Amino acid sequence: MANQRFNKKYFDRYYGKRPVRSLNEVAHLAAAVHELASWWNSPIRSVLEVGAGPGDWSQWYRAMHPKIRVMSVDVSEHACATYGHKQRDIATWSPPHPFDLVICMDVLQYLDDAQAARALRNLAKATRTYLYFDALTEFDAKHTVDRDATDLDAHLRSGNWYRQHLSRSFLQAGAGLWIRKSSSVVLHELEHSR
Repeated sequence: MANQRFNKKYFDRYYGKRPVRSLNEVAHLAAAVHELASWWNSPIRSVLEVGAGPGDWSQWYRAMHPKIRVMSVDVSEHACATYGHKQRDIATWSPPHPFDLVICMDVLQYLDDAQAARALRNLAKATRTYLYFDALTEFDAKHTVDRDATDLDAHLRSGNWYRQHLSRSFLQAGAGLWIRKSSSVVLHELEHSR
């Protein structure tokens, strides 16, 4: 299960002096997702951060909403030892019970197609209501990311590949937020894409 690629050197490179995302950026994103859940009258009571890395979302939830149950997991021995996550591989593991919000950012591009498809099925099993999902795509690698700050040694797939897999279980609400089709959240027609 341990992946030696995601060691101290990797974390120093991508989360050190010049992190891919700042804590402030993640705080704004987490607050926005949390407030959208309130808007849809489906509060978040439990959170799972997958491939948590430094655990920015988990830290935000623990600080801002201490009554919410938070679990963070990562495949990296270094991340687990340093940041206190449970060591889990989303390609082979799903939790015994679903969480209201699952966060999976910048994880699946490190998995081959078969592993990524299994991981997406496990993310669906793990999600009761909301999935915040992001992965580096072919388009992003060419057009949207800071190529000096981003790990481009990845399995780059199209955004449509992810959308096709995610749309089996989720509705895309936009900005990386997906709503589990089996949830009680009711979206207006223009609040999601088909």
